Amino acid sequence: MNASVYEQLLRIVEQRGAGFIVLIDPDKLGLDRVPDFARRCVEAEVDALFVGGSLLHATELGEYVERIKAACDLPVIGFPGSLSQLSPALDALLYLSVISGRNPEYLIGQHVSAAPLIRRLELEPISTGYMLVESGRSTTAQYMTGSEPLPRHKPDIAAATALAGEMMGMKLIYADGGSGADQPVPDELVAAVSEACSVPLAVGGGLSSPDEVHRKVLAGAQLVVIGDAIENDPAGAYVSELAAAVHGARAAVEPSQ
Repeated sequence: MNASVYEQLLRIVEQRGAGFIVLIDPDKLGLDRVPDFARRCVEAEVDALFVGGSLLHATELGEYVERIKAACDLPVIGFPGSLSQLSPALDALLYLSVISGRNPEYLIGQHVSAAPLIRRLELEPISTGYMLVESGRSTTAQYMTGSEPLPRHKPDIAAATALAGEMMGMKLIYADGGSGADQPVPDELVAAVSEACSVPLAVGGGLSSPDEVHRKVLAGAQLVVIGDAIENDPAGAYVSELAAAVHGARAAVEPSQ
């Protein structure tokens, strides 16, 4: 029996110490650029791809995902901003509940509408407690979900929120500054959430340098997600530097066996 995508992510974390994931927004990366970009991700040792965005109006998702999968064999996981961002071409999708906010539509409302379609499409849902974190300015995700972000200087609130998500059955916690964040999620907040929870922690938003992603892994992130920084500078060498910083962070502090 083939391992689920979630099990593949767990294996990546176990084997490499942390996983490096690239988030592709089809509204920002044109269909004609997809094959070359996907191949560069493979060469850079990216572990998986997230696909989605807050709007997604530039192209048909199924065609976009198929173009990615024709160019590489990385897991392609949906990061849906709405019900329109579902396709049987995806290997799995993040079943996102915005646990940092109090908007019922993004805590459970959209999920009720999506569940029968996800079952019909035979997609693997990865239940994810999504936490928006204050990043210095209002982000697209904050605006679209109508959700107040967690205060960046209150790691105890973030830890309690993440723990509540785990207790409700979430298989993944995702702390995100949001697309175009001015500041990444603070290391102290990452450490507090990682210490509180036993499920994997993904961190994204506002990360743009090898040093930043390295510090997030040392603080406790098990999956690091990069989007805008790579879209703005998709050179293969840059992606490789970020991947190496993620994969090498734990090894740098762990004693050799």
